[in-house]
Amino acid sequence: MKIHDKKVVDLLKERSILKQEVYKTTLKQYCKFRKVIEKELEEFRVQIKDERVRLEYDSNGDFETHAYVGSDVLVFNMHTNVFTFPDESSIWKNSYIEENKELGYFGVINVYNFLAESFLQKRMGDAGYLIGRIFVNRDGHFMVEGKGELGYLFRNIRTNKFNQEAMKTIFEIAVKYAAEFDLQTPPYENVSVVSVMQIKSLTSAQELKTGKRLGFKFKYEDEKNI
Repeated sequence: MKIHDKKVVDLLKERSILKQEVYKTTLKQYCKFRKVIEKELEEFRVQIKDERVRLEYDSNGDFETHAYVGSDVLVFNMHTNVFTFPDESSIWKNSYIEENKELGYFGVINVYNFLAESFLQKRMGDAGYLIGRIFVNRDGHFMVEGKGELGYLFRNIRTNKFNQEAMKTIFEIAVKYAAEFDLQTPPYENVSVVSVMQIKSLTSAQELKTGKRLGFKFKYEDEKNI
């Protein structure tokens, strides 16, 4: 049986190839990013001699990197899918993207902040927070959506190349951002009554779960009232 609409075949072929190229570029850059993170932690250890300051590198498979920095752990997670933006997004008005719509397809590296003890003690109920998203296109250009400096330093996708210098800067900003926010105690009313089971198994106790409140939501989260 022959497919009559050649446009369907061409579209399927073009989009599949494009997404494979974006994925390949993102994975290649992510692997470099992991090495930069590991090197940065080594440099921190040289400058910070106090062994009580935790500075460790770990990973969970090929797509998740853990950077333990003091009382925090930064998790860099590469999504294995390729994304684009809604038609109404302002990104399509960016002159760089307007010149070639295919440059508006991205691989995504998410940056999360957790308490280090949440990971080390396997407290599964503890909360972590998304503090940034790195979008990488087929040509290795990138932009970052995030809070604080992560939200405005890396907006010019035409000139931003996801190179070693950019990776170091992003990592150091993420470390600084995480360190500036301290653990906050939950409201007394939320933890005033507990069961024996909750005391015996804190990881399953929603009332006692721990997390750093960063006071940060992405714009799309606010719009959805998340």
